[in-house]
This record gives sequence, structure tokens and C-alpha cells, in this order.
Amino acid sequence: MSSTPIRRTAAPPSSPAIRTPAAGARWTRPLLVVALLLAALNLRAGIAALGALLEEVRAGVGMSPTVAGLLTSMPALCFALFGSLAPRLARRFGPVGVVGAGLALITAGLALRSLAGGTAAFLAVSALALAGIAVSNVLMPVIVKRWFPDRIGPMTGLYSMGLALGTAAAAAATVPVTDALGGDWRLGLGLWAALAAAALLPWAAAARTDRAGRGVREMSALEAPIRITRSPTAWALAVFFGFQATAAYVTLGWLPQIFRDAGVPAGTAGALLAVVMGMGVPVSFVLPRIAARMGHQGPIVVVLAACGLAGYIGLWLAPAAGAWAWALLLAVSNCAFPLVLTLIGVRARTGAGVVRLSAFVQSTGYLIAIPGPLVVGALYERTGGWDVPLALLAALMAGQLAVGLLAGRDRVVEDEAGVGPAGRRTAAG
Repeated sequence: MSSTPIRRTAAPPSSPAIRTPAAGARWTRPLLVVALLLAALNLRAGIAALGALLEEVRAGVGMSPTVAGLLTSMPALCFALFGSLAPRLARRFGPVGVVGAGLALITAGLALRSLAGGTAAFLAVSALALAGIAVSNVLMPVIVKRWFPDRIGPMTGLYSMGLALGTAAAAAATVPVTDALGGDWRLGLGLWAALAAAALLPWAAAARTDRAGRGVREMSALEAPIRITRSPTAWALAVFFGFQATAAYVTLGWLPQIFRDAGVPAGTAGALLAVVMGMGVPVSFVLPRIAARMGHQGPIVVVLAACGLAGYIGLWLAPAAGAWAWALLLAVSNCAFPLVLTLIGVRARTGAGVVRLSAFVQSTGYLIAIPGPLVVGALYERTGGWDVPLALLAALMAGQLAVGLLAGRDRVVEDEAGVGPAGRRTAAG
């Protein structure tokens, strides 16, 4: 075999990874731009809305504090369990159809959640919505790879921005809207089902002419099985995903308390959290564009980790005095999420590879993230302060830096798993 390096060039149109859509289905591509954004708006909104009304929900359905605490880890658990089913479903029904079905589950789960009369029913319908979110999470990078192989960075940025925007909007608007509706938490939560229902329309239209499902089945039949667990890059991405998800969940759940314990007023603490979440909107849109153009994304990994470490050190030394600066630093650091979504798209050569890589990375990563908020809460309760929890978060950020540098190398999982020709990725973002 020649030792001459293989240039990163766009794969020919006949490649399964970037097959040109049939002429009759060309309108599906612009339709999917709208569909991706609307879907992204729904993949975190229901979770953020529940967090804003958790006390009211607890009182309304008779939920104990212990169950409420476990409820905060339920998204990560469901994402890990249900996300692992996405590759099989995509091979059978196609990714566009599965994401459409996922949005239907989200719509039903959010609507029924507002009607639940007890804790068990509330948990069951919440799991229904989270199952829809889980499979959609996994398949969004797959649809980008299949339909937008020449625009991986911009399209990943678009739906990453949608995720951040949906989260921030739900966190900021749920309580005021609920108050405007007479203070009924059921109406405040149930309204988010309408947004999910609106997202169903473009996905249903795209599914009618989408040939991506057939394409996935053809690729599955033609390609050798990908043993994703043999890929060091896949493992590095999974651990990177797990560490960044841990930091994100801890930030969402505990950052206001850190500021309040330092003497920051409750209203200001909430505004600081809104800054962290809101900053993710523009950064999430721009960062994937930059990352997809780079051969090695290590420099971005370093910048994000440095911001996170500086933010944690600031919270340790002067949480109140520099509160706004620490919030901005953590906001940038939290944008490791759109980076890992971009890496999923460029670290596999084929659509089938992206399906398996996305499922493995997200399922494994969310399993890693499950104990994070609970451990931080336990350390805070046991030590009576934030020094030890912040030291733990700093250590995890150092680990995120190490595995992120490995995940950022210019590799594709098919080569590492012994599938396809040796060489670097063939599709540029």
C-alpha cells in the first residue's frame, strides 16, 4: 500500500455517504432545513420547561423530593437507553421517518404530561417524550450527513443554535406564560406540545418523498459491519460527550445555587444562568462552521476547556465579585456540545458510519453523565460548600481536554474499525 497521504476531497456523487437526491425529491433538501430547525427547538424545550415549574409539578402530582431529584437524571438515562435503538430503526424506516415519529412521541408525551394525575403517570409520559427526543438526538447528525454532506458545519450550526434557542426560550418564558394563564402549571407545560406538533408538518411532508431510508438500507447491505467499539476515536468522542454533558447538567442544575450561596440575589442568579444558556445560541451557530473546516479540531477543544477551567477557578476564588465574567466563560465552555455534534458528522465516512457513531457516542456519553449532578449535590451537602464540587468539575474538564484532543484528530471510524480503505476522511465539511 502506498504511503502517500490521501487528500481530503469530496466523495463522488455516487458515494453512499453523499448520494444526490432524485430530481423529484430535490425540494426535500430545503424543506429539511426548516424541519431541522423546528425539530431542534423541541429537543430540549420540554426539559427546560419542567425545570422552571418543578416545585409546582411536585405539589400537583404528589411527587416526593427524592423522586424529583431522580427526575433531573431521567433525561440522560432515557437518552442512553432509547438512543441505542436509533440505528436499527433508521435501517428499517429511514432516519427522516424515525425523526418524524420521534416528534410525534414528543408531542404526545408533552401533552399527556400536562394531564397526568399522579407521579407514576407523570414519569411514564415523560419517558415517552424523552424516547422521542433520544432517537431524534441520534439521527440529526445522520440526516445532515445524508442530505447536506457539503454543508455539515453550517447545518450542524443551525440545529445546534435551535437546541440552544429552544432551551433558553423555555427556561425564560415558561413561568411568565404560566402566570399569564392564571398560574396553572398544566397549561404552562402543555403549551410546549403545540410547538412539537408544528414541527411535525415539515417532517411529514419530507417523509413522503424521502429516499434516505432506502439509502440507509442499501448502505447496510453493501458495507461490512462497523465494529464501532474497536475505534479509539469513537471512544474518545463518547467520553468527551459524557464529560461535556456532565458539565452542562451541573451548570443547569447548580449554577444559580452557587451564586446564591455567594450572596448573589436570586433574580440575578437566574439572569446569570440565562446568560450562560443564551450565549450558546450565537456560538453554537458559528462554531460548527469553523470546526468542520479544520483538519484537527484540537485548538477549539483547548479554548473551550480553558474557558471552563477559568470559570471554575473564578467561582472558587470570587464567585460574586466576578459573577458575570464567570458566567460568560462557562457559556463558551458549554459550547463543547455543538463541537461534538460536528465531530460525529466528520469522523465517519459514510451515512451508516454516522448512524452507528452517533448512537454509540450519545448513548455511552449520557450514561457517563447520569451520576454527575447527583454526585455534585452529594458533595455539596456533605462538605457544606462548593470547593470540593468545583475541584471535581475542574478535574473532569481536564479529562475533557485530554479526550477531546484525541477525538479532534483527523480520523474516520471506518478505518479504525477495519472497514473501507485506509485513509483520512473523504468528505470535507
